[in-house]
Amino acid sequence: MGLQNCKSCSLKRANILMLGLDSAGKSTLLYKLRYKDVFLTMPTIGFNVDMMEAGKDFTLTFWDVGGQKKMRELWSDFLEGTDALLYVVDSSAKHRLEESRREFELILKNESIKNVPVVVLANKQDLPGALNAEEITRRFRMKKYCSDRNWYVQPCCAITGQGLPEAFQRVATFARQYSKSKETFTTLKEL
Repeated sequence: MGLQNCKSCSLKRANILMLGLDSAGKSTLLYKLRYKDVFLTMPTIGFNVDMMEAGKDFTLTFWDVGGQKKMRELWSDFLEGTDALLYVVDSSAKHRLEESRREFELILKNESIKNVPVVVLANKQDLPGALNAEEITRRFRMKKYCSDRNWYVQPCCAITGQGLPEAFQRVATFARQYSKSKETFTTLKEL
């Protein structure tokens, strides 16, 4: 019997998968969330893993997976067991929005994350010409692709930390609700 379905375990864990194109700001966001600090990050070859507490009985494990083309082919390997998807978009890189949207759509079509809640981070809001949350919502066709799940688009800036506490809160809430619904479903199946 795994840790997940142990009824007496007070500590709950949830897996948060962080995806997005290379240079969208995933690792910088993760460092800023974790250490309230900005590090100079290198492109992530492979993935970073970090755990953060969201309340006294709830731990989130963040899987920050590299976004270069060759890494994207492996994204689907990380989808299994995900409780929330954090998709990071560079709101200022208009020339890459279409590519980012296509990758996003591909992930959402994957059966492994059917109904998994999604938070899109519209990052780099500090840069001139960055698209706002409404614009990202429209361009990424959130209402169409995420009609079967909880979703939210959060404007943020990894460098200043603006919007990150809200994003963290949202992800934690979604992940908590989702893992609860999974437990209920498992219990129903066992009946």
